[in-house]
Amino acid sequence: MPEPIKFTVYGEPVAQGRPRLTTIAGRARAFDPRKSRDYKQLVAQVAQQHAPPALLTGPLILVLHVFRPIPKGFNKRKRANALDETLRPTTRPDLKNILAGVEDALEGVLYRNDSQIVGYGDTGKWYGDPPRVEVELWREEDWRRAST
Repeated sequence: MPEPIKFTVYGEPVAQGRPRLTTIAGRARAFDPRKSRDYKQLVAQVAQQHAPPALLTGPLILVLHVFRPIPKGFNKRKRANALDETLRPTTRPDLKNILAGVEDALEGVLYRNDSQIVGYGDTGKWYGDPPRVEVELWREEDWRRAST
């Protein structure tokens, strides 16, 4: 059975920021904030190490496991709950904004266009040490076979 492309990006997950606007030679230009741009470059570099010989085609399923750092202010009980996944982060950044940044970063590295992503599998946010994003990218037909 074909396996998904799997890799882990270590470091605190960064959400896709709102585009910034500037004017150059009388024309408006939109660009990514530096933090978002740098994180997308990191994701693309890690993904490149796991890239297939040719870009994936057809429908794809993306699975992200986002692990946020455990806040230093957590007491022992809260820290234990965070580590055993009974306490999950409900703070910013939003999961959808992290997804958007990763999708953009993988475009042209693993697949042609992020419109090929038709589902998200078991995607979510948890607390973890070290902070990281675990990525799995499946062809839809392989996902279906593996899920049955």
